Amino acid sequence: MGAGQARPLRIGILGAARIAPPALIAPATATGAAQVVAVAARDQARATAYAIEHAIPIALDSYEALIAHPEVEAIYNALPPSRHADLTIAALKVGKPVLCEKPFALNAAEARAMTDAARAAGLVLMEAFHYRYHPLFARVLEICASGEIGAVRRMEAVFTTSIAETGDELRYVSALGGGALMDLGTYCLHWARTVAGAEPLGAQAESVLGASGVDISTHAILNFPGGVIAELTCDMAGPVRASLEITGLEGSLKVINPLAPQMGHMLEVTREGEGGRRETVTRDPTYDFQLRAFVAAVRGGLPPLTGGADAVAQMTAMDAIKAAARLGGLKTLN
Repeated sequence: MGAGQARPLRIGILGAARIAPPALIAPATATGAAQVVAVAARDQARATAYAIEHAIPIALDSYEALIAHPEVEAIYNALPPSRHADLTIAALKVGKPVLCEKPFALNAAEARAMTDAARAAGLVLMEAFHYRYHPLFARVLEICASGEIGAVRRMEAVFTTSIAETGDELRYVSALGGGALMDLGTYCLHWARTVAGAEPLGAQAESVLGASGVDISTHAILNFPGGVIAELTCDMAGPVRASLEITGLEGSLKVINPLAPQMGHMLEVTREGEGGRRETVTRDPTYDFQLRAFVAAVRGGLPPLTGGADAVAQMTAMDAIKAAARLGGLKTLN
């Protein structure tokens, strides 16, 4: 380590999760900003196998033990949403900042409790919306703010993919926070909220439920201040598609793959009466940018773009979409 170079932040992973290798382990190696020093699973054999596979020094069979471990400075909560609130709050109470996977919690009440704990501890709590830290979405917001397509009037956000119900697929278990809206739709909602720069005033929604009771697909229409409309579509039984289309008074902007631009992406800008153009930005991984942002925030840098207040607002809107789908009608946010 050179003079003046910060020591990597020592992070422990809650859960021997499939998301952790691309979302944390690889970025830690690539950026040097962090070091994954521990992993915990409910089964010691699973934790040990995971640790060996990913060269993690410490393997534990208790989430609480990982949170308390003196070698762990910060926590990555990669568990299902049903364990986000209790374990995130436990980590914050012992002085450890948390990078928490999306969706942040099961509902807005849990999100508020988590945020209150972070505020009381004076610690960073960040939701892992990795796309938000990539230059692609910064460029999207730059184009919208420039006035090139005029005032935004409508958005259409789509995230569909095929997720099989295998019997052990967590996204088909309602109690764990499964379902298309919680897993896929949370991105669509966050894209729309971020572009709008405001919170929705109301929601209409309908869902198709599977045999397990979770939504296989959800379609929602949100009303934002100023008459801006956002249409969201998420589906766990559809073709692979992630896109965001933004229509303004003077043109439109289409974003192909705002989710993971490192896997290929495109910006298409069209103005009324003019030819369109296409742009791309870096294909460096979204997760690298996210990890750097988390470590910087922990060390006193800029606060995260997806911090506690944003997470509470996100879950409030998610709750409204769920309620509207249950009612089959309009849910007005207070």
